[in-house]
Amino acid sequence: MKTSRGQSNPLVVGLLPWLLVFATASSSSSKFARVSSAESDAPRFSSDGRVLELVESDFESAISSFDFVLVDFYAPWCGHCKKLSPELDVAAPILAGLNEPIVCAKINADKYRKLGDKYDIDGFPTLKLFMHGVPIDYNGPRKADLLVRYLRKFVAPDVSILESDSAIHKFIETAGKQFPIFIGFGLNESMVVDFARKYKKKAWFSAAQDFSEEVMITYDFDKVPALVALHPKYDERSVFYGPFDGEFLEDFIKQNQLPLVVPINFETLKQLSDDKRKIVLTILEDEMDQKSLALAKTLRAAANANRDLVFGYVGVKQWGEFVETFNVNKGSELPKIIVWDGTEEYQIVEGSESLNDDDNKGSQISRFLEGYREGRTVTKRVNGPSFRGFINSLIGIGTVYIIVFVVVVVMLIQSFAKQGEEGSQPVPTVTGVEDAGGSVSESESSKKYQPGDKED
Repeated sequence: MKTSRGQSNPLVVGLLPWLLVFATASSSSSKFARVSSAESDAPRFSSDGRVLELVESDFESAISSFDFVLVDFYAPWCGHCKKLSPELDVAAPILAGLNEPIVCAKINADKYRKLGDKYDIDGFPTLKLFMHGVPIDYNGPRKADLLVRYLRKFVAPDVSILESDSAIHKFIETAGKQFPIFIGFGLNESMVVDFARKYKKKAWFSAAQDFSEEVMITYDFDKVPALVALHPKYDERSVFYGPFDGEFLEDFIKQNQLPLVVPINFETLKQLSDDKRKIVLTILEDEMDQKSLALAKTLRAAANANRDLVFGYVGVKQWGEFVETFNVNKGSELPKIIVWDGTEEYQIVEGSESLNDDDNKGSQISRFLEGYREGRTVTKRVNGPSFRGFINSLIGIGTVYIIVFVVVVVMLIQSFAKQGEEGSQPVPTVTGVEDAGGSVSESESSKKYQPGDKED
């Protein structure tokens, strides 16, 4: 807009109040930061069993003060956070009392957004375990007793030595059902210790030095040395008799990080992202009905004979959005079986991709696998996000705020432009800006963050 010399540009005049507001806010923020920094000079961290309430200025200091810190990144308006808080209060003194204490802490990641961005917080609440300052995602249970059992593994010895039948049973009971368990019977601990350290975050490892024939019957091995892999959650076990060379042993450990047949959900997709094998995926109407459960047992037999592949299953009822990417709709004949490598493509075996009502599902699965291995496949493209697209599909907090900021800026520009044209429009109030870019009401925040909320 052109103006004559000496006249004020109405757009600039309209922007002046906003510039003053932002300058004042920036100044206040700097003063607050200096005060917070001064307050944090005094040490205030102790492992007395209480949950530490951290602020941004002392966060890194707290993390470096302890070997193990479980941090709850929360938002005050989040309902799931409110449910988790009392569970952490119960778990904190128990975790602090372990031989290797784990300190519990929490921080308002909605208030300290830069810190949330730094640690990739994409929903509330998010739990992370800091091990010697290095964060790992906590994806375990959130009830106090189960949370304690889950976290014990991270401070347990790399390889536990078991010297009796009762010690073996107690070890398995203490380990719980969240992780696979590897027990070396008649196997020197030195043969597995390197892998135990490498996979410490994903599995329990032990070496049984003394055991009875009854134990051999219970865990289904008939000679030693043997490495037994247990999946208590899925009631599965596998036995490895060697060779115990590094490559063969590690292949067995890697292949048994997951059950023989994996239910597909967000959590197992993250686990599969570390596995290089292709996925034989069976798509069902409802993965929890009796026919589907029976089919899962048949798939286990096929998986046991084809260890170079991962076998998984998913129900349309449980995760329709994911299933639709493989061109499955209401008219599709189910169950359907495909081979997927996690990219934008998957393969079908023409004539064998659908499992009909024939009672002999095992033969149909065998024919599919035979056709796949012989190369009688047709390649198709997924109709939606790739493997990692689903893993990263939650909207990050930073993205939300960027979107809100951009929308506000666009609205301001439109408002000022209109003022410049009409010359008599009132300047928008400061309250409008604070509501849009500052504190957010509980109902509005819940809507904004709902895609990334962490559920129990």
